[in-house]
Amino acid sequence: MINDSVLDLIGNTPMVDVSRLSPNPSVRIIAKLESQNPFGSVKDRIAKQMIEQAEKDGTLKPGQRLLEPSSGNTGIALAAIAQMKGYPITILMPDSVSIERRQMLLVFGAELILTPGEEGSNGAVKRAQAMAAEHPEWCFLYQYGNENNPMAHYEGTGPEIWRDCPEITHFVAGLGTSGTLMGTGRYLKEQNKAIQVVAIEPPLGEKVEGLRNLDEGYIPPLFESWHGIDLLDRKRVVRPRESLEWTRRLVAECGVFAGISSGAALAGAAKVASELESGCIVFIVCDGGWKYLSTGAYTDDLDAAEAAAEKIIYF
Repeated sequence: MINDSVLDLIGNTPMVDVSRLSPNPSVRIIAKLESQNPFGSVKDRIAKQMIEQAEKDGTLKPGQRLLEPSSGNTGIALAAIAQMKGYPITILMPDSVSIERRQMLLVFGAELILTPGEEGSNGAVKRAQAMAAEHPEWCFLYQYGNENNPMAHYEGTGPEIWRDCPEITHFVAGLGTSGTLMGTGRYLKEQNKAIQVVAIEPPLGEKVEGLRNLDEGYIPPLFESWHGIDLLDRKRVVRPRESLEWTRRLVAECGVFAGISSGAALAGAAKVASELESGCIVFIVCDGGWKYLSTGAYTDDLDAAEAAAEKIIYF
């Protein structure tokens, strides 16, 4: 099959059984490989949907500048699609992201504005909101509050999982913008209300790449508008070291070279598996590991890699 555009390759990502990593032989663990999207991450889905819907409703006009805060994947996907469609784009991101992230944004033609790393992704969000107010002529898609973020998963990721793995009993994903959890989780529960939706978050005050703890002071608007408290069945806490350990196990034992937040989701899935008598857990591999090689997350001494994780935003 020959596609008309690389954008047609977004979605319909493969799933692979990684049950050899399950602590319980009666519980299967299945990985959905969002790293296979053309721009490398699960965020390809929302970038496409946010841009195309903004074009349809007139929010985004030909040649208009896009503005978005991102620690990486959403910015990369938006920049790639914007470049293809002829939109200039400005991405705000913490200066503590891995160098590969910055390089990929430049490859895709984005203007890059760095915010203080110690402020994390929240700092980039606040600065972007201020710039959007200063430049009403720009298009601010704002992934944290854009309904097309969870809708992309409600219409795509969820139906794909149900089609390919109808025996699913638990869905596990990291809690970032909350779009993946809200959209996919709602769809799956509509098909089978017994399916459990589990969010992975870091301990308060600690960093796990691409994830956030809701108690840190910022709750994504989408989490509230999609009734996240009611949708989630539980949250599991995963520490930075666990994320690194399970990321390394995923590539060493299953050949899946994934980003660090994927290791966090897998660590959470393993914790859930250990508590069940039987079941089938699906977790999201958000992106691949290629963008993180410079961090030493895969090859450095584990103690050194853990220390580096406190300084570098990987996702």
